[in-house]
Amino acid sequence: MVDALREAKSEAPLQKKETLLTPRFYTTDFEAMARLDISPMRADFEAMLAEFRVDYNRKHFERPADGSFEAEAAALDPRWRDLMVEFLERSCTSEFSGFLLYKEISRRLKDSNPLLAECFKCMSRDEARHAGFLNKSLADLDLALDLPYLARQRQYTFFKPKFIFYATYLSEKIGYWRYIAIFRHLETQPQNRIHPLFRYFKNWCQDENRHGDFFGLVLKSQPHLLQGTINRLWIRFFLLSFCLTMYLNDRKPHNLYAALGLDASHYAMDVLRKTNLDSGKVFPIILDLDNPRFLALLDRCADYNLQLEALKAKSRLAKLPIYLGLIAAIVQLFLLKPLAAPAPQTVR
Repeated sequence: MVDALREAKSEAPLQKKETLLTPRFYTTDFEAMARLDISPMRADFEAMLAEFRVDYNRKHFERPADGSFEAEAAALDPRWRDLMVEFLERSCTSEFSGFLLYKEISRRLKDSNPLLAECFKCMSRDEARHAGFLNKSLADLDLALDLPYLARQRQYTFFKPKFIFYATYLSEKIGYWRYIAIFRHLETQPQNRIHPLFRYFKNWCQDENRHGDFFGLVLKSQPHLLQGTINRLWIRFFLLSFCLTMYLNDRKPHNLYAALGLDASHYAMDVLRKTNLDSGKVFPIILDLDNPRFLALLDRCADYNLQLEALKAKSRLAKLPIYLGLIAAIVQLFLLKPLAAPAPQTVR
């Protein structure tokens, strides 16, 4: 994959390998999505749209006019520059991916389902705002993502609507818990706030939470997507996939969390536990994250991932035993019995 991360004074895009842990771009069956019947919960969607229209964070992502943001960003410790760039690039790519998906869904649904279409339009507004704010911080570091180039060149992964709903629901909720955890931590340890971007996380995470609540409503309005053995297996798959993606990323030894004064493993598990419990407001099952067997297998997967990182220059044959071990551990995780979730009346 050719990423659109460019030096400010160069037109040559940097080469970066795409992996399973890289943010992706998605497309879906828009005609099937247009046929969604949300009439049984129309009042809930109208209330959600009213909240979107308020646009609580309209002015939140504006930098102070006195240049204090730029001055604080310029003071970034060189030790953390590469990690901050990686964080900004991944986050910006993820937000921009959401913007493109939500914008296209809104465009396709505006005639057949205007209520849903406007909700998606509001969410695309939020995602675009987030991506722009993140990209401006990359520009402070003499780098920037060429977002139009990224939209043209990236490969798109097709997901059925129900998989889009599972994935985006979890993505938005995990984003909320990640951001609020970092914000609260840095409120108690301001000396570890290495970049002014983190000051914005308190209000920012509320956008993520509202988006997650919206997708929770979509899923609740389509009970057939939450019922039956096959759907339960898919839900378990998505829960486990998000758990593994976050834990494997955060367990890497050289990570941003050390710069923020966080223990990466503790932080990851705290976020995953809260996201897991939160998802029980919508999903019929949740993961048994406190099962010692689950935790041991999760650590084993992280260890295998670190071994693969260390051997990335080696041949596929040299990596084969590690891949087999990783796959075996993931299968064992999937086969662990999940917990039944309570059945609340609301998703919020």
